[in-house]
Amino acid sequence: MSRSDALNPLFAQLETLEGVGPKTARAMEAAGLRRPADLLFLLPHSAIDRTPRAGVADVIPPAVATVEVTVGRHHPPRSRGGRYRIDLSDGTTAFQAVWFHAKADYLTRLLPVGERRLVSGKIETFDGMIQMVHPDHVLPPEDAASLPLCEPVYPLAAGLTQKGVTKAARDALARAPRMAEWIDPSVVAREGWPDWTTALHGLHHPITPEDLALATPARQRLAYDELFAHQLTLALARAARRRVAGRPSTGTGRLRTRVLASLPYAPTGAQTRAVAEIAADMAAPHRMNRLLQGDVGAGKTLVAFLALLIAIEAGGQGVLMAPTEILARQHGESLAPLAEAAGIRMAVLTGRDKGADRRAKLEALAGGQIDLLIGTHAVFQQDVIFHDLRLAIVDEQHRFGVAQRMQLAAKGVADVLVMTATPIPRSLSLASYGDMDVSVLDEKPPGRKPVTTALMATERLEEVVATLAARVAEGRQAYWVCPLVEDSEVMDYASAEGRFAGLRAVMGDAVGLVHARMPPAEKDRTMARFAAGDLRVLVATTVIEVGVNVPNASIMVIERAETFGLAQLHQLRGRVGRGSEQSTCLLLYQNPLSQTARRRLQILRETEDGFRIAEEDLSIRGAGDLIGTAQSGLPRFRIADVERQAGLMALAQSDARALLARDPDLSSPRGQAARDLLWLLGRDEAFRLLRVG
Repeated sequence: MSRSDALNPLFAQLETLEGVGPKTARAMEAAGLRRPADLLFLLPHSAIDRTPRAGVADVIPPAVATVEVTVGRHHPPRSRGGRYRIDLSDGTTAFQAVWFHAKADYLTRLLPVGERRLVSGKIETFDGMIQMVHPDHVLPPEDAASLPLCEPVYPLAAGLTQKGVTKAARDALARAPRMAEWIDPSVVAREGWPDWTTALHGLHHPITPEDLALATPARQRLAYDELFAHQLTLALARAARRRVAGRPSTGTGRLRTRVLASLPYAPTGAQTRAVAEIAADMAAPHRMNRLLQGDVGAGKTLVAFLALLIAIEAGGQGVLMAPTEILARQHGESLAPLAEAAGIRMAVLTGRDKGADRRAKLEALAGGQIDLLIGTHAVFQQDVIFHDLRLAIVDEQHRFGVAQRMQLAAKGVADVLVMTATPIPRSLSLASYGDMDVSVLDEKPPGRKPVTTALMATERLEEVVATLAARVAEGRQAYWVCPLVEDSEVMDYASAEGRFAGLRAVMGDAVGLVHARMPPAEKDRTMARFAAGDLRVLVATTVIEVGVNVPNASIMVIERAETFGLAQLHQLRGRVGRGSEQSTCLLLYQNPLSQTARRRLQILRETEDGFRIAEEDLSIRGAGDLIGTAQSGLPRFRIADVERQAGLMALAQSDARALLARDPDLSSPRGQAARDLLWLLGRDEAFRLLRVG
């Protein structure tokens, strides 16, 4: 796919840029700058105001000042490598320019005694004397026009200098042609944005430091370009996937009617809407690729089961995959009554199934005698063959990346539904899952009582334990969550093992312990005993964050709550409030609390809305921390700030999808301009996805 000739100068070698030799080119490449075009998007992070002043007396050091001076005496250093000082006077105040390791002949030429010069640099005080160390600029007054009054400051990497990057960026900017507009003209007009070239010039040549602020039209425009290119790439991926013929699966409604009739409650409006969206996707001729986002307790499992019934009604099979064995088996237990009501054949397959038992399940699956399989990601293994797999549901997206989604496609799966119990702020869900369609469950099923959330300092720990013992004696069950597994001299966090010993001393054998380092079988046994009611208190690390459903558990104590993230606290709180009892979540914190920690805990006390909590978490912590940088899968943006420009992301997605709906091959004048943008931003994968039109 060839690019416009006008862009070629921006794709030349870095060494064609002014002042860039082999060494600088290597440093630039190491910093991710591979061609002149990349320097256009390396925006200054701030600017220095070099407007000339009457004198240095009105400058409050340390600060940059530009003044015209008369050059006085030179004071060479007494020893080699010492300070070289030159007396300067602005007419009212005397001060000194200072250099280290400077050559005397160079400085006598630069600042000849008795001459007038314009000097610009940082004013500081040393031993009561005003001085300017290594002035940034020294020039004759008649050359004042060549001094940038507002000098941009670029982010630097090893081996790069401010002067070198400025020069190279200016050269790249001189090569930037006037481009046809790729943004919808109505959006440009409504937002009051400049065109692409004007925006670049405005940011690389700011008139005041304020011109570089995030909210300026030029900056907003370039951020939008970047988000638009990203969303265009995701929309192309979505379109490419939709061109792959799927298997239309149209349900009769027979099995779903049976299941809904067996329920003691009616589904929420959000559940009904989500099932309708999924059914429409499954009936379409292309593959479904949908994300189902539900807050804690919003009833995702029912939506998932009804979706699986559509596949079975259409004569096929369905699979539900969970991230852990215990969750897979728990899904099996909770869905068993629904499977019975529907009259379908369901089986659970995990890594624990061995020998004849496993072989029998695999034969039944391949022969079509199993309608619904529940398992872990072990169902990917080569020997697992389905008779007619129509729908795969993946529980907990953040443990299941794009590579696994592709493996799933290789299994010949017609449709994929991904479920996540972590509400993702809209901007992040668009950045990470913009290629998917999204259904949101934002209502709680009726009859769910809100959980009472209280804050308490760890000084009152004995009181908390005594109250908990009394509640347990009345028949209540509780979780007690700790941040670390074992005592550490370095950290004073309560450990699960230490807390388990302490609570056991008070309440005896009714207390159990689970943490991530235990053998899976032992962990499962303890969880099962808690679910059965044999254990009244379960001391745990965050291993319980995703998972087990114990309706009788109505108390959640989270120790050192200030060390957890908001979303994590919200997930943990969601483990209680599942039964008829009024539930409580107690957040134990250690004083003194930082302002951020206090804000987090207050938000949690104020609301149970997971989406509001996720938005607040994003504004407090930032995108990478929120999902965990290592597995966030979040794209890296050079200009756009996903946290603070969330509205632009949604606008970019609708604009990109609308453009492709009208012009799937990007062959119209605006489509051709969009291709240029994809070239400029290095979105090469977009061209692989773009059907040659």
